[in-house]
Amino acid sequence: MKHSTTQQTRRGRGPAHRIGRSLALVLPVVLVLSGTLAVTRVNWTGGPSHSVLAASSDEVSAVRSGPRPPQDVLRDRLLTELQEKDPGVALTHLQRAVNGRPSLARHCASIARALGEAAVRRYGPTRAQSYARPVCDTAFASGVLAAQG
Repeated sequence: MKHSTTQQTRRGRGPAHRIGRSLALVLPVVLVLSGTLAVTRVNWTGGPSHSVLAASSDEVSAVRSGPRPPQDVLRDRLLTELQEKDPGVALTHLQRAVNGRPSLARHCASIARALGEAAVRRYGPTRAQSYARPVCDTAFASGVLAAQG
């Protein structure tokens, strides 16, 4: 007994298959976008609001009063130290802080520049320049120079 086998070709798939594939690609995108838009339109604060997406001034001030970045804390501490002692001590402590916490290295130049500008205000340009050290390249000296001009 001989059985006949039929071969199905890809060409035989009809429009339902194409529509199904299109929906499979488009439907997740539509669902994600509509869900995202719905979430952004909800007033999550609980109070009345004219603009749903705009943050209130209370929320912004609460965010700003949060923990400060370490480079800002270090800059303020070193500027205080410069006023109480001298720029040499502040520069030494800056170098130690950068050596101890390498993530501060990218902020070293801006902190040293701020120290140079503060040193000029406190000691004058000639005396401030005498404290220059190779901490963060020549950023302290460029801060002294910037404060003069």
